[in-house]
Amino acid sequence: MKLNMNLNTKLFAQMRAATRGLMKKPQLDTNKVIQDALKNASALTQAAQARMSGMAQADGMANLRTPSDVPDMLAELSRTFGHGGAAANEPAALLPGTFSDASFTNGAGTRGYKLYVPSNYEQGPAALVVMLHGCTQDPDDFATGTQMNALAEETGCLVVYPSQSRQANSSRCWNWFNAVDQKRDQGEPSIIAGITREVMAKYNIDPGQVYVAGLSAGGAMATIMGTLYPDLYAAVGVHSGLPYASAHDLPSALAAMQGQLQRQNKPGKAIPIIVFHGDQDHTVHPTNGDELMVHARDAADSMAIEPGRVPDGHAYTRTTHKRSDGKLQGEHWVIHGAGHAWSGGSARGTYTDGKGPDASREMLRFFATHR
Repeated sequence: MKLNMNLNTKLFAQMRAATRGLMKKPQLDTNKVIQDALKNASALTQAAQARMSGMAQADGMANLRTPSDVPDMLAELSRTFGHGGAAANEPAALLPGTFSDASFTNGAGTRGYKLYVPSNYEQGPAALVVMLHGCTQDPDDFATGTQMNALAEETGCLVVYPSQSRQANSSRCWNWFNAVDQKRDQGEPSIIAGITREVMAKYNIDPGQVYVAGLSAGGAMATIMGTLYPDLYAAVGVHSGLPYASAHDLPSALAAMQGQLQRQNKPGKAIPIIVFHGDQDHTVHPTNGDELMVHARDAADSMAIEPGRVPDGHAYTRTTHKRSDGKLQGEHWVIHGAGHAWSGGSARGTYTDGKGPDASREMLRFFATHR
């Protein structure tokens, strides 16, 4: 269709222009090139969304290149030429633990996963962190970017990375906006919970120290997992994600990503949650981070606001919500000047921002208070 062709042509023109600039000027600030391309594409994003609903009725969006694909395509460009391109070719530090492949199957389907077991695992019952990657990512990329395996060596926890398949979503996004994937023991939540339980059955895991975290679409799915399985997960970490049931199909997902959220009652109790969001995130609006904190705030008895800055890095505002017993119910980090990227991550992975604060370390610190 015409809009689809125009959208693709112009977006790929932006990508080609960015690539040419990067190849001709190897010392160029590659982050700026990618961001300029994304800014130039934003008008196309807005135009596409304005016509999305009508086009969906016309052909079911079977072959439509949607606005959500813009950052995904640019992420692939960034993977090759962009942020940390030189570092991406450097070998990652070898870790003494094991990082192995496995898969899980139930009635909802099959998903692979990778599991990191630290070298000091045999010392006793361990914590387990479930890490859900973002769009276009995979477990290896996400592990490299978040550096969670290195932290697992420090803390002794196990880390499992479920892998979304291209058959389930062509961009490898978790389908957080589908109704079936927002229900306990159905769809993708049942698979992720199944992977979690499988690892717990095979290893000496403390059932009171099982946590789930994710980035972007993975962050939205982490919220779903914590909401639907409070008996399984003790706390949730969400980076650049969205609230539970904030969308029910693709058009409402695009609206939610722009900050036009549905308001729905959240089932069950408020689970402890730590949220990170850049205030310059143009892919998932920071309003989503605010909304993620509503239930934690309502369940808490006190609030404190703490501004800070990482040396030679980002400034941030950290808001904590504590219960009457002194335990943290919620923690919200707004990172000033940051976009849609894992804060404090390694440049060897995609969607990372090395200027901090270190979201991985802070999440593990928060999780350790809930056991």
